[in-house]
Amino acid sequence: MPLATTRRTGLVDQVIEQLRTAVTQGEWPIGERIPTEVELGDQLGVGRNTIREAVRALAHTGIFEVRQGDGTYVRATSEVSGAIRRLCGDELREVLQVRRTLEVEGARLAAAERTDEDVAELRALLARREVELAEGRWPDFVRTDAEFHCAVVRSGHNRLLTELYRGLTEVITASVAATSTITPGAGHMPEIGHEGLADAIAERDADRAAAEVCGFLDELLERIEAS
Repeated sequence: MPLATTRRTGLVDQVIEQLRTAVTQGEWPIGERIPTEVELGDQLGVGRNTIREAVRALAHTGIFEVRQGDGTYVRATSEVSGAIRRLCGDELREVLQVRRTLEVEGARLAAAERTDEDVAELRALLARREVELAEGRWPDFVRTDAEFHCAVVRSGHNRLLTELYRGLTEVITASVAATSTITPGAGHMPEIGHEGLADAIAERDADRAAAEVCGFLDELLERIEAS
């Protein structure tokens, strides 16, 4: 990991910034345990107390999770997504309600503002999603499904909504994983398709696009109630 040796002023702030950068640039992916205090101290040229204070600060924002006796793990890629994860926790219902609020308007905007390139990206993601589902590549399927929903919002070309939704990346992916494995007994529930949503966006039918989003998220909420 290419961490630079820190200067001797504002050490904690400098270490915080370098650790944050390591996370946002993918040096440490979500769920990975970061190096020990000793290892980080050697790499950065600072003492263990400085490392401990920086890690504690990032844990407070939700980026890191400190597990006593086990180490420190990456929990989120940004303060925004970390805060959302703390607020939502395991309350999947709340996550889906927030998704519904953002994605309905996102779908309307996408139908109105999408480009041909946006539609091609949505189609490509759906095709990849189907292959991954058919081949049983569950982690890949979950990531691609989450990417599809992000691409829908991005197709509306509203930068503020896109950035707000991007902050939900981790909880959206987690909610896809959770709702894809909810079962009434044994085996997976039938997967919810998104071809209708892609078609509505391609046809610039804003009302239908919004209805498609309401439909599948309401179905997921119903699954939770039944599970």
